[in-house]
Amino acid sequence: MNYVFLGRTGVRVSEICLGTMTFGKETDDVTAVAIMNRALEVGINFFDTANIYNKGVTEEIIGRWIGPHREQIVVASKAHFPTGEGVNDRGSSRRHIFQAVEKSLKRLQTDWLDLLYLHHWDADTALEESLSALSDLVRQGKVLYCGVSNFSAWQTMKAIAVAGANRFAPVVCIQPMYNLVKRQAEVEILPMAQSEGLAVCPYSPIGAGLLTGKYQRGEPGRLHDNAMYRERYKNPEYREVGERFVKYAQAKGLSPAALAVAWVVSHPAVTSAIVGARDLEQFNDTLGCLEMCLTPEARAEITALSIEPPLATDRERSVPKT
Repeated sequence: MNYVFLGRTGVRVSEICLGTMTFGKETDDVTAVAIMNRALEVGINFFDTANIYNKGVTEEIIGRWIGPHREQIVVASKAHFPTGEGVNDRGSSRRHIFQAVEKSLKRLQTDWLDLLYLHHWDADTALEESLSALSDLVRQGKVLYCGVSNFSAWQTMKAIAVAGANRFAPVVCIQPMYNLVKRQAEVEILPMAQSEGLAVCPYSPIGAGLLTGKYQRGEPGRLHDNAMYRERYKNPEYREVGERFVKYAQAKGLSPAALAVAWVVSHPAVTSAIVGARDLEQFNDTLGCLEMCLTPEARAEITALSIEPPLATDRERSVPKT
């Protein structure tokens, strides 16, 4: 396992982060424990969860397991999305963030979160309020580091500026969606992260299964049972990219899932790719990425199978002078 710095924090995390969103839904308690044990066995020391995953059940499953491993594991959770039916049980207000963190700590059976993400941009709450709340949690020792998830580049830069101007705890990590099908992060988010020294922990590296070949084999997955994912990947070109990629991986004798993750990890801005699984077999298959180290030429070959996103300025790429 390779370990890399989480931005400028001095904390080292594994280049693969265990995603736990399936725990308590597609993945039962026994299987979840087997996956966490396997993750620890191969050297994964970075676990990602969220307070809303399966209405808190995911955090409870982790909490029952983590006790003897707590000091080994860097735990990230999130706050923002609705956690109840009350009018204030949502958003990034100080009130909701504080309540969400207290409940997460109880479910996870821990005294601190290593990393807390604002799970989404909140247009209804002053950024100063949200970041002030995170900073106070850091001072209290309940949160060690702060991050943002699903923020655009300009939103992230605004958060960095607000935190700096007010001497709040800094934003050290971002969590964007990034895979061979969804490459929008390459346009501004990843270059921004490199410029600002931010850690990048992308989710969905296998594109909801689109890059594994499972749908071509007629197997179930999120694109069948989740309306949000169907909407996210409805562009027919995405399926074409997935099919090209799967054929490429198979021709090389490689697991498509493992290769999809290896491609994400090979981007120089990426710190740790979040990998989840429904069962141990699926997880072990994806862990094949640990044995892959893509050369620049191999990465370019794979990238060429995809759709090139336009530049941020919408100008043509400059052609080098000869």
